[in-house]
Amino acid sequence: MNATAIAYEQLIDRFIGWAHTDGNLRAAGIVGSRARADHPADEWSDLDVLLVATDPQPYCARFDWLHQIGAHWLTFVEPTADGMRTERRVLFEGGLDVDFIPCSVADVLTMVEHGFPAEVAEMIHRGVRFLLDKDGIAARLNQARIAPPPLLPPSEAEFLNVVNDFWYHSVWTGKHLRRGELWWGKSACDDYLKQLLRQMLEWHARARRGEEVDVWARGRFLEEWVDHRALESLPRLFAHYDEADVWRALRETMALFRWVAAETAEVLRYSYPVPGQERATELVERMFFGRSHSQDPASLDQAT
Repeated sequence: MNATAIAYEQLIDRFIGWAHTDGNLRAAGIVGSRARADHPADEWSDLDVLLVATDPQPYCARFDWLHQIGAHWLTFVEPTADGMRTERRVLFEGGLDVDFIPCSVADVLTMVEHGFPAEVAEMIHRGVRFLLDKDGIAARLNQARIAPPPLLPPSEAEFLNVVNDFWYHSVWTGKHLRRGELWWGKSACDDYLKQLLRQMLEWHARARRGEEVDVWARGRFLEEWVDHRALESLPRLFAHYDEADVWRALRETMALFRWVAAETAEVLRYSYPVPGQERATELVERMFFGRSHSQDPASLDQAT
């Protein structure tokens, strides 16, 4: 066990010691890489701790309880990945990164009885290491035998919504670049459009390779499951804070999305809005090649 792993285990021991004294906290378990057998933790992994409490609110509303676990440098709260609750993130002394995810006993028991949201089911299915169980909640979770969410393809409506969203915002990005709003243009190109592209890459991988491919969540380990042709394109898809480079990255992103989405539609036997794609591409190209002289965006719309 390396020094980082030892430091985390010592922090876990301090957490357990404190947790037994907190009457509000009823159960706690490690999730994520430090509880997984597949892609287990390395020296750069954080520690994700699920807190099951009668009242989860105090763990995000206050942070004085952290002093019982160890000295910390930074702490803040943010929404969980599924947007359903709030979590507290902490950088403890020595750079130990811990994510505390509070939830109520009532919510956990309701999920045990009626089913878990997809993100929660995936997290628990990949592994939980219980640290504390005062009321048998861990046993209830184990008995539930939580299955991973099924790898279902998107519906045709979901697929078309992402496709249309991508091409709409490709035009939107070009308009902001033409207006001189580089921050907005770059953010749209390298954030919003990339999230839509990532979703399409996941659907593409599942469509072509079936249930054997594990695409994880939100792009985790993407280099392992994405189509090799797409992987070769990725270094060209992100831009410097430079107008010409954002235009280049935008057009490269559009080119990759174009064939990935078309192949996905073909495999799934879904319709594809080719005319809309062509018109959006045409408009972006006209904005790109016309950027050396001023032109009213409204006239560009009318011209198409």
